[in-house]
Amino acid sequence: MNTGQFNVTQDVLATKWQRLGNHLIDLVPQYGLSYGLAYLFFYIGEFTGNYTLNDYWNNASTLEDYLISYALLLAYYFLMESLTNKTIGKFVTNTIVVLPNGEKPTTLDIFKRSLCRLIPFDALSFLGENGKGWHDSISNTYVVDVNKFETKKTTKQDLEELGKPIQDL
Repeated sequence: MNTGQFNVTQDVLATKWQRLGNHLIDLVPQYGLSYGLAYLFFYIGEFTGNYTLNDYWNNASTLEDYLISYALLLAYYFLMESLTNKTIGKFVTNTIVVLPNGEKPTTLDIFKRSLCRLIPFDALSFLGENGKGWHDSISNTYVVDVNKFETKKTTKQDLEELGKPIQDL
């Protein structure tokens, strides 16, 4: 009896503490990138005598500041999750992003997920009853604990193997 279908269930989802840890840890590289660019632009100005980038960065309007911040946030999450299926926070908490069937999300799924992070208060949405953030729900993805997820997936595969007839070699 091989159903061949794996479904993510509540018992393998990352905890709210893991999700909070992911968020807080992922703030560090985002701020690091922002401050790093500020220093880079300053030192380019020092080296070349042209402070145009530095002046623009330091005198950006509120709207420009938001646009730059959101672009950096979008780039960070999209690049990290599309290339590695994890962010730095997920590396630390040993969690990954998966589809409902347990497979790796497509680039489009990750792009939707990343765009949804721009929704105001999205970072707090995972605190709700089901522990799924809006960026999870809208993109139809899950953040799972790798150990629980792999154990359950392996157990399901082992149980399916029990039902198969033994082949003569």
